[in-house]
Amino acid sequence: MSDVQQRIDQMVKSHPIVLFMKGHANFPMCGFSGRATQILKACGVDLKTLFTVNVLEDQEIRQGIKDYSQWPTIPQLYINGEFIGGSDIMMEMYESGELQQLLGATPAQAQ
Repeated sequence: MSDVQQRIDQMVKSHPIVLFMKGHANFPMCGFSGRATQILKACGVDLKTLFTVNVLEDQEIRQGIKDYSQWPTIPQLYINGEFIGGSDIMMEMYESGELQQLLGATPAQAQ
């Protein structure tokens, strides 16, 4: 595993919810990243505590996350170390209630 893959793996496994995106949770820099943060917010995720990675700040991460997940687009959501998908999949899962169930099982959502 390359250095960048190890860095990504550490991020994904160290936080219950990780969103690789363009920009930051409070300042998304593309529509898809904005949609992803709005979906998470609608599910009750506190954006102040959400662990996000701005892929625009690190070109190795920007390409490395695509290789890591075998998924060609950003944003990418990970919950409890598992790759969930991009904003379209997040929306489908939100509409079905599946995303809320997954997020409800994370330590970050425990009250």
